[in-house]
Amino acid sequence: MINFTTEQLNRYSRHILLQDVGVEGQVKLCRARVLVVGAGGLGSPAALYLAAAGVGTIGIVDNDQVDISNLQRQIVHGTKDIGRSKVESAAEAMRAINPDVEVRPLATMLCADNIMEIIKDYDFVLDGCDNFPTKFLVNDACVMAGIPFSHGGILRFDGQTMTVIPGESACYRCVFRQPPPPDSVPTCSQAGVLGAIAGMLGTIQTAEALKYITGSGRLLTDTLLSFDARNMDFRKVSLRRQEDCPVCGAHPTITELTDAEQTVCALK
Repeated sequence: MINFTTEQLNRYSRHILLQDVGVEGQVKLCRARVLVVGAGGLGSPAALYLAAAGVGTIGIVDNDQVDISNLQRQIVHGTKDIGRSKVESAAEAMRAINPDVEVRPLATMLCADNIMEIIKDYDFVLDGCDNFPTKFLVNDACVMAGIPFSHGGILRFDGQTMTVIPGESACYRCVFRQPPPPDSVPTCSQAGVLGAIAGMLGTIQTAEALKYITGSGRLLTDTLLSFDARNMDFRKVSLRRQEDCPVCGAHPTITELTDAEQTVCALK
């Protein structure tokens, strides 16, 4: 058991008051390790709320630099951070919120050669990346490694998310078998995105991570949650694990990780 200081008890008091969390749940959070893939629109609120919640170790991976066009939705960065490494900018903001947490900034691009080595140290992965090949790579690697993760994507006024528990629930490839053809889906820079949508979905993904760690509530497993913020319409679609899924099915055909052509997608 962690012996919380008076300051920590005050910091986490609103969690500790929750019947489904309490001191035991906060201890779990403080011992947990979560990896955030992407320090963009989804990763920004996720990184801040994971740090605020006291998640003990938070990795954040991104190889990009802050651009002024990011600031409309990527709230972990500020104007002073333009041109700076996104993971270093995010790490500074996270440490400012909560010096208790260990932040591990990783300024690199995930690929088939490094992803297994990176994710092996984490209990949960939160996918907020900006291209389809990496989303499928995260799915395949997490399924193979048995690491739960949250998928998320946004475009215009819309968002979607699902939580995957490998070996138990439907995975991303059960729903979407392969990346769409290049240029078949517009990017945020082409079609636009309402900035607040990133906050809505990123915080939903973070809530899934916190629920998984503390064992409270019902996860978005075997469920695709989507919303249209123009009318605030939310919809849940029931899913199930597919026996013929190429990565988590009865006879998987994807047994090794490979890198597909990196094309920027709409989901960031």
